Amino acid sequence: MKQAPTQRRDKEVFRKIFTDHWDRFKELYSAYAKKQYEEPVQKMLECGKESGGYSEYICTYCGRDLRRVCFSCKSCFCLSCAKGYVDEFVSQVSKMLHPGVVYRHIILTVPKQLRAVFYRTRHDGRLLSAFMKCGYECLEDVSSTVRRVSLQIGAIVVVQTHGRSGHYNPHLHIIMTNGGIHTASGRWFDLGYFPYEVLHKKWQYYLFGMVRSFFGTVEIKGLLNELWKRYPKGLVAHVTRGNVPESCRGLARYLAKYVASPPIAVRRIVRYDGRTVTYWYRDHETKTKKLETVEVFTFIGRMVQHILPKGFQRVRYFGLQATKTFRKWAKAIRKGLQRIGRVVKGAYQVVRSKNYRERYKGISGQDPMICRYCGREMDLWKIWHPKYGVIYDEYENIKAGKYEPLPEREDRGGCSVWSSAGGVQLSLFPVRG
Repeated sequence: MKQAPTQRRDKEVFRKIFTDHWDRFKELYSAYAKKQYEEPVQKMLECGKESGGYSEYICTYCGRDLRRVCFSCKSCFCLSCAKGYVDEFVSQVSKMLHPGVVYRHIILTVPKQLRAVFYRTRHDGRLLSAFMKCGYECLEDVSSTVRRVSLQIGAIVVVQTHGRSGHYNPHLHIIMTNGGIHTASGRWFDLGYFPYEVLHKKWQYYLFGMVRSFFGTVEIKGLLNELWKRYPKGLVAHVTRGNVPESCRGLARYLAKYVASPPIAVRRIVRYDGRTVTYWYRDHETKTKKLETVEVFTFIGRMVQHILPKGFQRVRYFGLQATKTFRKWAKAIRKGLQRIGRVVKGAYQVVRSKNYRERYKGISGQDPMICRYCGREMDLWKIWHPKYGVIYDEYENIKAGKYEPLPEREDRGGCSVWSSAGGVQLSLFPVRG
């Protein structure tokens, strides 16, 4: 399948779809006319525009260059900010990895008969919170069962609600320690062989128990009884081949691919004609690219249904990875690994998230904060926010006497400046005669 060059270059197609049809979509589907969906969509529509706020930089040496850097929305729903969101996620997780510990990637799924139940409760973050917790509890139980001793494992749990085609398909991605600590003795136990049969049955037991406890209705109990009979061997759970890459660079690519992707990427949108949207996805069964054309309102619905409630933490840490007790467990893990003779190498390198300047340089090879005329580094001059107005103004600081008076005055290229040992300050940006 080959896209036309114009389609490949259209980076604004996702935003245009929502600009054209979002208001009408809310009229037709009132369930989405809520703050939970309105705020992320509006942030996405204003992302990268001056109306959404900006920082202004100027060259205070020659006064000839100005650059306005518009604020980004930093939302995982915005495709323009997806790369930044992924980098931030990887940076956050890389700080929470124990040196010397091998990690596994586990995917816990939900049977299709329960997806509608999760969908109807998508406005309530408590269900997904319970979903994430029971995933961790299941893996800790599996580990303890295999080693025949009560173990405390570590898990980084990420919830995703979208499948490859955009349909609502809640599932968990879990980065778990390949073993755990017996807290009473401080001994570390490697997990070794992972028992798939035990995992499938345990996951069925924990998931159905959580759903039954959360809803407690006769209808849900009846549905779960049918599913027990339909899936006698347990539910589908995937354990990735091999282990999570031990190098930090490999880990960054791994996490970005599996657990921090948005519902769709711009490159997957093949065509938008105002009424329909055509996009592709890789089919699980055939392992090939599959084209799908849907009405524009169906496409919007498939995208916004994955917006989680405001403030919901889709990445959570449990057990040995818990944020509050990370240092305490780090010492116990190191001692436990040393007892079994494993060499504990240096800590994982922390992946630092990149700022606007670094991203721009990485893409274009040019530094956006360097004056195009004199080659000096530009200075922050103003910050404007659509809600709070001007929240920083260097010119007002100068007028208010924040800096010492600069005695000498000279003319450079028609721009009136005062010189000092530390460079120059513009009297007004820029004045041309």
